[in-house]
Amino acid sequence: MSGEEEVVLDGWNAITEAFQKVYTGQDEPKHFGVLIPWRLGGNDPLDGIGVYDSGDCWHFVTYGLTELYEKESENTEYSGYGMEFTLRLKKGCYEDEEAELRCICGIFQSIARLTFEHGELFNVWEYIYTGQQTGMDTRQLSKLTGFFTIPDTKIPTIQTPNGKVEFVEFVGATDAELLKLKNKEMTVKELYKQLGTDITDYGRASLY
Repeated sequence: MSGEEEVVLDGWNAITEAFQKVYTGQDEPKHFGVLIPWRLGGNDPLDGIGVYDSGDCWHFVTYGLTELYEKESENTEYSGYGMEFTLRLKKGCYEDEEAELRCICGIFQSIARLTFEHGELFNVWEYIYTGQQTGMDTRQLSKLTGFFTIPDTKIPTIQTPNGKVEFVEFVGATDAELLKLKNKEMTVKELYKQLGTDITDYGRASLY
């Protein structure tokens, strides 16, 4: 016996199991962790981000907006903030794959920081518009500048030992598309229907 306390990974394992039901055989997906966790004074609120191979795209999932370890909050219905972020990024629409995967991870850390520092929640059927004019890709060449959110199309809401977890999928959108939402000229559901896909494709043209 080392005397060290055993780390409880109930929440973390529940997320992994939900994804491995869909991506059978991917026991070791790509994973981007942090050197210093947020709870120990680190700058990144998410403990890690998993990236699964979904054929024509990469499927991201965050670990950190829910209670990954032991149950700490008094809310028995939801685990932590009750949500984890996901995104499906089309393959082959960039030169440096590793850089683009890390870029998405950095974006998710920045968005999660808003939740940790300001309590801002990101629910499904919403949009994220910051007025950014440059592409969200590393080379800033894409037309995609922000996101709208939907329920993840492959991973349903799960019940974990620490409470319920909903997977909020982010879908890349262009400035013109986001302005349509901002100006209430259309709803997120209408935009999603017109786009016809949940895959974030850096190479696509704007619908407007």
